[in-house]
Amino acid sequence: MKVILKREVSSLGDAGDVVEVRNGYANNYLIPQGMASRATEGALKAVETERKQQAKKIEQQRVAARELADRLQQITLKVSAKAGESGKLFGTVTSGDIAEALKGEGVDIDRRKITIDAPIKELGSYEASVKLFMDVSAKLTVMVEAES
Repeated sequence: MKVILKREVSSLGDAGDVVEVRNGYANNYLIPQGMASRATEGALKAVETERKQQAKKIEQQRVAARELADRLQQITLKVSAKAGESGKLFGTVTSGDIAEALKGEGVDIDRRKITIDAPIKELGSYEASVKLFMDVSAKLTVMVEAES
């Protein structure tokens, strides 16, 4: 019997997959548990339509992420921090500080998507990477300046 999975089933596949299973497994377990539905012509058409809509939505998000990546790569972000006379910071500049500075530029990005190679403990120019989408990331230049 062919069924359409409503959610991921570890031994069969992901949500939306059409799989062939034994009648008893489908009628006694998958369908009553709400994990699958019968693969009728109408249901198959509905799944195909939903897949097309998902693909369009993902492509729109990818395009928006690429535009944001281009914008971010052109920004030189300035972060102010307390520093001693030798240029060492009192503390470190974290991804949270960078996210706050980006909010000031009008870009709202979660701090967990920003990665820094090494802790920033001195004044100067650094590079951070920002993961915007599944396969889209951007390099961001961060200038750490002393607070005045």
